[in-house]
Amino acid sequence: VDALTEDDVVAWVAGELEAGRGGRIVTPNVDICRAALADPALNDLVCSAELVVADGMPLVWAARLQGTPLPQRVTGADLIWSLSRCAARHGWPVYLLGGPPGVARTAATELTSRFPRLRVCGAHGPPYGFDATPEGRESVVRRVVGARPRLVFAGLGFPRQDRLIADLRQELPGTWFLGCGAAIGFAAGTVARAPEWMRRAGLEWAFRLAVEPGRLARRYLVDDLPFAARLLGGSLTARVRSGARSRPATRKCG
Repeated sequence: VDALTEDDVVAWVAGELEAGRGGRIVTPNVDICRAALADPALNDLVCSAELVVADGMPLVWAARLQGTPLPQRVTGADLIWSLSRCAARHGWPVYLLGGPPGVARTAATELTSRFPRLRVCGAHGPPYGFDATPEGRESVVRRVVGARPRLVFAGLGFPRQDRLIADLRQELPGTWFLGCGAAIGFAAGTVARAPEWMRRAGLEWAFRLAVEPGRLARRYLVDDLPFAARLLGGSLTARVRSGARSRPATRKCG
């Protein structure tokens, strides 16, 4: 995980785009880390990204416990706004990919309302299961490549968005891609986001669970909560052991 602030990420992407270089941003949370630990191919998909920043507060807490603190949590839901502001300033076209029908277009309207100079060269929510066939996947790839974006916000959920981004990177080597999950729905206003105080306290998951219990209960309570507990417990144990090894040996007298 890269120790970067949100401003650092935006500055990095801007510098790379000005140099004609593209890349991928992955924003892992507990669920993504759990999946990556279980599947080496998904682990490679995350670790091969040019930028990896912590979306989940448990990752920030774990890094702090291990003595390698991260400057802040950096979420896809925030980056979609800050990167759009940067794109508007430089005239870089952006593409929004994901969400139910019409949501990407609504998000585009909200973003351009905030940043009137923003150029949205495409806003598309592919039908569910489009990537189950080579034809459906190729259709979406052709659509994105034909728009020639410099920034793509892909909100299809991990790992579907990241696998598609890996294919698109080969066709658009000078483009930057952000796998942003629910961020397009947040930007559109069709998915409610937790209040700021809950985000700071690491309780955004609880808010989302209350809003979408049927979809998220198993993921958060059965899969992710035990993993987060093991992550934090393991990080604390590693810190204690590291501290014990670093203490100088003492000799008793008398």
